[in-house]
Formats: sequence, C-alpha cells, structure tokens
Amino acid sequence: MMRRIHHVGVVVKRLSDAYRFYCDVLGLPLLKEKTIADQGVRAALLAAGDTEIELLEPIDADSGIGRFLERRGEGLHHLCFETPDVGGALADLKNRGTELIDTTPRDGLAGRIAFLHPRACRGVLVELATPPHDEETAPSSPLGLKRLVLGAQDVKQTAGRFQALFGFSEVAMNGGPRTMLAVGKGALLVVPAAEVGGTEGMVALSLVAEDFAALAAALRRAGTPRLEGTAEVSVEPAGSHGVHLHISRYNFP
Repeated sequence: MMRRIHHVGVVVKRLSDAYRFYCDVLGLPLLKEKTIADQGVRAALLAAGDTEIELLEPIDADSGIGRFLERRGEGLHHLCFETPDVGGALADLKNRGTELIDTTPRDGLAGRIAFLHPRACRGVLVELATPPHDEETAPSSPLGLKRLVLGAQDVKQTAGRFQALFGFSEVAMNGGPRTMLAVGKGALLVVPAAEVGGTEGMVALSLVAEDFAALAAALRRAGTPRLEGTAEVSVEPAGSHGVHLHISRYNFP
C-alpha cells in the first residue's frame, strides 16, 4: 500500500541558493538536512502540505547526483511514495519481476528507503520510503502539492504501469488524452509527451497556495521569472532551480 507521495526530489547546485527560493520566497519550512557521505550528497526535506520536497546537492562530482547535475542541470530527479513496510513492498515487487536498484532497504533521509530502476516505471526513478515511527508531525506549510505531471509517449501504458505496480485508482477527467491517478491527497497526471516539449518522465509540479495573493506578492518582490494570471502563476525553471512550477489559487480536482 502506498499512502501518499512522500516527496519529490530536486537536484540543485547549492542548498543555500535553493533555500532562498523554496524557503524564503515560497515559505516552505525546512524539516531536516543531512550529509549522506556514501551517496555523495547533502539532502534537505521541506514541508509542502501533505508531502515534501527533497533538495539534493552533490558533494561528489562522481556520485549519481553529481553526474545527473553534470548531464541535465538542476531539476526534478525522483519521486518517492510512502509505504508502511518498505521491506514487504520491495519483496512483493521483486516477486512480480520488477526491476530494482535496491534489493533490500537501506537508511536514507526519509527513513528506510529503496529505489526501483527507472525502467520499472517508464523512465521515472521511484523511491519507496517508510519514515521513522517517532517522526514528528510536519509543520503547516503555505503550499501543498496538488499533482506531479509526467510526460509519456503512451499515456495509457504509463498510467497502467503505475496502477499495476502500486494499485493507484484513476480519477475521472473530462476526456482528452490524459490520465490522472490518485495518490493519497495528491495525484499523478500523465500527459502526452508532445504536450510538454517531447519530454518523458517528470516534467512539472503543480502546487496550491493557501494565500495566493501573498504568494504572488512574494514572487514579485523576489523578481522571480514567472507568468502570472488571476488564478495561477507559472514559475519559469530559471527561477525555481530547473523545475516547471505551477501554483494555483484553488485546489481543483
């Protein structure tokens, strides 16, 4: 059982620079920060409503995160689902022939974790995590995750893979070549790659603001590159460390 989207991982050049946008401008609370030497990374988790955003700064250019930054620059890196038993979930997936990176759970910033191979999820790097039992309740956040957008050459096939592996239910939509899957209070929206510049995999984060006017004002004060409307603002990747970020006034289904 996957309870929710635990976090979405974002690779950045420097945590200090990323904090100035994600914490100071967007107002996301910092939950924890840790150097994970064996992975060559400094990582931080920020609260974002019912989920979190993980910022990843490479401290070793030869690490996986370091190579990702060198090849692709800053931006979306992986998706993490919370499960009450990461070991059991991993064993079940292995028994069903799912391609894995980790065959046994290990310690990570989110608790006990394991990664599936991107080939298992149509090019998306997926992490499973079981947080510590004594983990404190996250503080309130002015922004919450509404959905993560995935680009796919075959929308139904990609959505079907996530449903088959994790049991997500489909959310009814008003037609069109898109499929939305419910994940806790959030969702995965799978769209044709042609609609998002031919990109496959994770392409955008959609957030909802408790106080949209205050959020828009903060972005203006910071001079963040954006396209602003009456009910939504789209932050350009240059202003949000490589992430296509859409923030809306209302939490439409």
